[in-house]
Amino acid sequence: MSSLVNAPTAATLERRQAITRTSIVGAVLNLVLSVIKILVGLLGHSQALVADGIHSLSDLLSDVLVYVAGHHASQQPDQNHPYGHARYETVATLALGVLLLLVALGIGWDAVHRLFEPDALLKPDALALAATLISIGAKEWLYWWTLAHAKRVRSDLLRANAWHHRSDAISSIVVLIGIAGTMAGLTYLDAVAAFIVALMIVRIAWGLGWGAVSELVDMGLESERIAEVAQTIRSVGGVRDIHMLRTRRLGGQVSADVHVLVDPDISVSEGHMISVLVEQRLKREISDMVDVTVHIDPEDDASKPEVPPLPLRAEALARLASYWSEIPAANERRRLLLHYLGGRIEVEVFFPILVCRCTGFDPERLRDKLAAALREDPAFGGVRIYFG
Repeated sequence: MSSLVNAPTAATLERRQAITRTSIVGAVLNLVLSVIKILVGLLGHSQALVADGIHSLSDLLSDVLVYVAGHHASQQPDQNHPYGHARYETVATLALGVLLLLVALGIGWDAVHRLFEPDALLKPDALALAATLISIGAKEWLYWWTLAHAKRVRSDLLRANAWHHRSDAISSIVVLIGIAGTMAGLTYLDAVAAFIVALMIVRIAWGLGWGAVSELVDMGLESERIAEVAQTIRSVGGVRDIHMLRTRRLGGQVSADVHVLVDPDISVSEGHMISVLVEQRLKREISDMVDVTVHIDPEDDASKPEVPPLPLRAEALARLASYWSEIPAANERRRLLLHYLGGRIEVEVFFPILVCRCTGFDPERLRDKLAAALREDPAFGGVRIYFG
């Protein structure tokens, strides 16, 4: 049994290294920030900062999840995963979205509870304000650093994690406003800031989760990108038209399969070459396109009604031999092509040039006799003859 396991490509190794590096750095920084914000929030009497610390703790868990998912997603296709492991990234992204949503619900519930119980409201001090400023700077740096890696290796998982860091930075800004406002005498502002943070996290969670679900259910590319793909295919020489164009995402990558209409009289090898050119051009000109399947059609079978199965070559040749048994010249044929078009078989017969030199030979009469012998069989259409 042959194996489908291949050596990792340079791009795969780079992707794996980027995920590993950003996950480790992010995990360490998030661990430090979560401990600082939760402790300072408790000591500095800020509910919003404690909520922000829990948010950072969720970032720590997400970094671990990204590391594990990235390790699996970078593996090469195998017998159990012939299309690769890119969907591990998608599942991890969905898990990140769910994790963020749960965190947001917890923060929001606690904030609303304190708003309706004034005695439970906290009064933060300058220590909480300083911790929040440190968090904003650290998480904003981590966002841009992770996003740069995500763009370089084209990873939706890293991009999602970068936005997770950005959500923490933005929430810290809201916390900063809440703490400053509470210290200025607006006692409700810290709890209000915590609730706003929760809403912001819900929005980010929805975006990540919906994108992951769309990919898992094989939602196609946007209409603008599909039009770009179709135009690229039509630009290949020999392509007359296309139909049944389908696209989907796999992690941060794109795959497509398409039926390409070509001249029905070209050879199999020419049709294959057209399909190879279509594949190469799509991979070269369409961003993130890594997998292309091209089906060559001699006619637009998408609009054709279903027809009974036609006999394949062995049976068709047997029928032709029987129908033409009373035509002596038919035995001189050297080559025979069958074209399955329009629900019937069009026949091309090739004779040696010497046949034309026979006394009294009439090529039109021979063609008519060959065609007449097939009229009773609905599987066959016209007959064309060639000499050479």
